Amino acid sequence: MLLLLLPLALAPLFLRPPGAGGAQTPNATSEGCQIIHPPWEGGIRYRGLTRDQVKAINFLPVDYEIEYVCRGEREVVGPKVRKCLANGSWTDMDTPSRCVNRTPHSERRAVYIGALFPMSGGWPGGQACQPAVEMALEDVNSRRDILPDYELKLIHHDSKCDPGQATKYLYELLYNDPIKIILMPGCSSVSTLVAEAARMWNLIVLSYGSSSPALSNRQRFPTFFRTHPSATLHNPTRVKLFEKWGWRKIATIQQTTEVFTSTLDDLEERVKEAGIEITFRQSFFSDPAVPVKNLKRQDARIIVGLFYETEARKVFCEVYKERLFGKKYVWFLIGWYADNWFKTYDPSINCTVDEMTEAVEGHITTEIVMLNPANTRSISNMTSQEFVEKLTKRLKRHPEETGGFQEAPLAYDAIWALALALNKTSGGSGRSGVRLEDFNYNNQTITDQIYRAMNSSSFEGVSGHVVFDASGSRMAWTLIEQLQGGSYKKIGYYDSTKDDLSWSKTDKWIGGAPPADQTLVIKTFRFMSQKLFISVSVLSSLGIVLAVVCLSFNIYNSHVRYIQNSQPNLNNLTAVGCSLALAAVFPLGLDGYHIGRSQFPFVCQARLWLLGLGFSLGYGSMFTKIWWVHTVFTKKEEKKEWRKTLEPWKLYTTVGLLVGMDVLTLAIWQMVDPLHRTIETFAKEEPKEDIDVSILPQLEHCSSKKMNTWLGIFYGYKGLLLLLGIFLAYETKSVSTEKINDHRAVGMAIYNVAVLCLITAPVTMILSSQQDAAFAFAALAIVFSSYITLVVLFVPKMRRLITRGEWQSEAQDTMKTGSSTNNNEEEKSRLLEKENRELEKIIAEKEERVSELRHQLRSRQQLRPRRHPPTPPDPSGGLPRGPHEPPDRLSCDGSRVHLLYK
Repeated sequence: MLLLLLPLALAPLFLRPPGAGGAQTPNATSEGCQIIHPPWEGGIRYRGLTRDQVKAINFLPVDYEIEYVCRGEREVVGPKVRKCLANGSWTDMDTPSRCVNRTPHSERRAVYIGALFPMSGGWPGGQACQPAVEMALEDVNSRRDILPDYELKLIHHDSKCDPGQATKYLYELLYNDPIKIILMPGCSSVSTLVAEAARMWNLIVLSYGSSSPALSNRQRFPTFFRTHPSATLHNPTRVKLFEKWGWRKIATIQQTTEVFTSTLDDLEERVKEAGIEITFRQSFFSDPAVPVKNLKRQDARIIVGLFYETEARKVFCEVYKERLFGKKYVWFLIGWYADNWFKTYDPSINCTVDEMTEAVEGHITTEIVMLNPANTRSISNMTSQEFVEKLTKRLKRHPEETGGFQEAPLAYDAIWALALALNKTSGGSGRSGVRLEDFNYNNQTITDQIYRAMNSSSFEGVSGHVVFDASGSRMAWTLIEQLQGGSYKKIGYYDSTKDDLSWSKTDKWIGGAPPADQTLVIKTFRFMSQKLFISVSVLSSLGIVLAVVCLSFNIYNSHVRYIQNSQPNLNNLTAVGCSLALAAVFPLGLDGYHIGRSQFPFVCQARLWLLGLGFSLGYGSMFTKIWWVHTVFTKKEEKKEWRKTLEPWKLYTTVGLLVGMDVLTLAIWQMVDPLHRTIETFAKEEPKEDIDVSILPQLEHCSSKKMNTWLGIFYGYKGLLLLLGIFLAYETKSVSTEKINDHRAVGMAIYNVAVLCLITAPVTMILSSQQDAAFAFAALAIVFSSYITLVVLFVPKMRRLITRGEWQSEAQDTMKTGSSTNNNEEEKSRLLEKENRELEKIIAEKEERVSELRHQLRSRQQLRPRRHPPTPPDPSGGLPRGPHEPPDRLSCDGSRVHLLYK
């Protein structure tokens, strides 16, 4: 119910500023606001209250609105609507409301505004902003409390958002009559040009659609104001969203214009302060194909795009081609595009509407709150919703197809900000002012007064509370929207001045949740095959058991002469060395699957020491044997006496030197540059499932800072021993000695160990990145070389003792034979027997020849008988012989040979 309450008294109880005559500002109370008196010749409209209810109350609740009305041909000058604030006061109480007689329009003087509206181009905001400005001019000119003696008129041109085109029209505005008291450009590139030139003509510039941060430079643009907040106001909102969704890596792509470059520079500073990294920064002038491909190649996921609407269509056509959209990607765009910008026909792209719609789905926009969400009445006595409805009727096309529809409230409020500033300058509020019609391009005094009035602006517009900061930029909230199902949905607001994020929880994601800012890299360690490890461990365990059996056998039968002649103590060291080498297989197969990070250095040292000492003992004892045999049996004839004696301590000393060298080397290595756990990282692997993750395989190694140097020393020294061992084994393959009766078996073992080691060492270095192959080669080489060594050295001894029963010791053998045969004498005896056999063969041939000669001689004697003198007897007492009779027999007695004649 609406009720017009007439004045309670005829006294001039007009509302005036504090300190002025008349009624004072009502006292603020916690109950609400006191009822105030209406102006002279006017009344107050109370919404929802009857006359009796108004008489019965003294206070009205917070947020309650009253409206002034006037009688007859009078009209309200000053605020028509006042609202009860939470502090108990009414809005705009410093400005009185009066009822005055209407002034005919024909008596008002014209004040001209020069405007540039971009009806096409990168941002066609003039399509909606021009009707909004015209609507604001009608509303302002209809008010008798604002510029009652003046009428605002508009002269405008289409700048096409092109600085070149704008230059032409700016020249026409400045050099053609009438004089313009203010300039109103649109997009940032045009505003930059106009604002930089306006200072030379003492003109105030008020922009309704410029967001370039560069325009906040007061030294460069001293007379510039804008109802559109700076684009940098988007950046705190973007940073807040990055932090909300846990994104730490972002990428950017921008059109190379000053507005976007300066915005991006500001964003880079803000994200750096927040600990967020801009990993990739791409830019383009007209063709975004290459930058979009670069973003795809660099795996950009969270992408901030800064470009005009026409370029946005080009970008997202390339985005569709590169498949840079979907559940893995989030695009942040500017919110002042038309709602259906991606559906607008554009001959410069070759993508369909469906393709464009698919590419842009789910992107986030941040835009300044350009329409008051509270829907309260503004200074024009319109709510934001009423403004939208009134503007929509003026438009020739649907709002979604009209450029600048979202910025239209800013253009509407820009006219009101200008009107209020001119009203203050001209003295329209009751103070003595200047004559606006006296303004010209050389009158800096009026310009300064307009500047001060504009700088102090503060009112409620259809876009919200209008106030300018020190740089002339509008302060406002930020609206956050998301494209869901082809239409934009509000998902939140952000007040950067209070760091207050109001979230509606209506955001939707293609993948069900916000994507990661990069491909989620899952680090996985490559562990050894447990089947392989267990199998080789079993073989190694059996080998250790075999080594223990061989060692026990050798110790138990150490009194046997055959065992004694094989240097059993060296064989015992070989068995111990094989056991240590086989034990090294266990730590060689341990990795992060079995042990923790802190235990890894101990496992590394265990590998090194067990394998090093096992090699020194096992191979070193065999090398010592073969070295002694080669040294003794390749001496010159005059040094043959060395063969008669073998001093065991020399053999043990040689083994000790080899082991000591290894211990010293390993100790220095461990103290100077100890082994520790290192990680080898491989190329990322994509899983078979369609998930936004990559597998980063890693492999643990035992290494040190100068690993190659130490391996060079170690492998070089061991390699020389192996090669020397092969040479000595080859040189002594035909030597036979009873002092070391198994040196041929030792040589065979050396061949096998050397070949396996020389092959395995480089192969394992090459296959170090393949844990199973490297372990298999190294472990099986250790197992096979140990098995071969033990079998070749000990099994023949076991077989001989078992099959021949040679269990007697050297003392027992001496009791049976009466003496111990000297090894050298046995060798001489064998040589003499060989010589006797050769001589017997020669004698047998001679005897056969003699028999033939005798037979021939007897035949001649029978044919011609002759008498011969008797032959004197042989002095030696044997039978008489002729001068040509051959020996009859050869007998061997020890080392002497006797020839007997018949």
